[in-house]
Amino acid sequence: MSAERILKINFPGKLIFGNGVIGQLAEDIVAQGCKTVIIMTIKPLLGALADFCNHLKENAIEIVLDTTIEQEPSFADFNTILQQYSPIKADMVIGIGGGSVLDVAKLVAAQLNNSQSLEEIVGNGLLKGRTIGLICAPTTAGTGSEVSPNAILVDNENQKKGIISPFLVPDAVYVDPLLTIGVPAAITAATGLDALTHCLEAYTNKFAQPFIDMYAFEGMRLIAANLVEAVKNGANVQARSEVAMGSMLGGFCLGPVNTAAVHALSYPLGSMFHLAHGLSNALLLPYVMEYNYPAAPKRYADVAIALGCERQATDEETAQAGITKVKELIKACGIPARLRDVNIPREAIPQMAEDALKITRLLINNPREVTLQDAITLFNAAY
Repeated sequence: MSAERILKINFPGKLIFGNGVIGQLAEDIVAQGCKTVIIMTIKPLLGALADFCNHLKENAIEIVLDTTIEQEPSFADFNTILQQYSPIKADMVIGIGGGSVLDVAKLVAAQLNNSQSLEEIVGNGLLKGRTIGLICAPTTAGTGSEVSPNAILVDNENQKKGIISPFLVPDAVYVDPLLTIGVPAAITAATGLDALTHCLEAYTNKFAQPFIDMYAFEGMRLIAANLVEAVKNGANVQARSEVAMGSMLGGFCLGPVNTAAVHALSYPLGSMFHLAHGLSNALLLPYVMEYNYPAAPKRYADVAIALGCERQATDEETAQAGITKVKELIKACGIPARLRDVNIPREAIPQMAEDALKITRLLINNPREVTLQDAITLFNAAY
């Protein structure tokens, strides 16, 4: 199945997972002797983070609080934030939020003392370093950004661009499933399906790696078994914790293997119509699975098993059961099933297909080649 590619993993320096570990984060920051920290988060979390912030202040740590990221960030958004904080002599940047907040926090930490411009670091491996501490704590489950070397920004032409570098992997990661308890059902569903897609696209990837297969398979299993419960009963700590673990495992898939056609096709939905990233993936996932499975039936059969399906007489039949299961999962989560349900105009499909084909860094990973006509067919199938 897998083509040859060197396995290269940059793990965070430290990973702490468990209910209530955000309290430990405060103690660890104090122990490190920080004087000034930039905390990037969102307004709805300020209540939950009050004790955390107070603990730092009581220990004479100056806090610079940023809550400006409210949607998928653009180059302009990032440059505004960077200019604002350039005069501050921060010891550390702490991102506490969803994927967009974490991506910006990672880039702020990298760029505060860096002579490279944002445009110079776009792409893979171009960022030359990071001199400021970086800690991430996800509050959705999720993008997996807290453990990945990736950050995504929308450029001035409305195209999503990736900045990928080992220097964007945080020094420490604190995954506290309790921070996800207040996430609304629709966001829980969309971010959970995004995490599932990370695992699924890594497992069925042309460059799949046995080391990453372990994370991908277990991530799929945890998310498929617990996501509906987390959506329907958000206060269920056990379900939240299992989905948070699955999401983090999906994040580990992103650096060494990464995603494929689902993500490539979902990018134009985000950049052209500002659809949430997880929702964009969910709308396309079953149709890309249907397109891909003949090229990798054994892998897609394994996916079905991870999702909780029984093994059928052939790999093809098992794979098809997995596709049915994904459709059921999306429906049970209350997520719209078709592009028309989210008001995407059909006449936008040719442009979306053209934009998707620009995402060659992901399409190269897909087990089956995607041409412009294939992309148009896939968007029409999802319509």
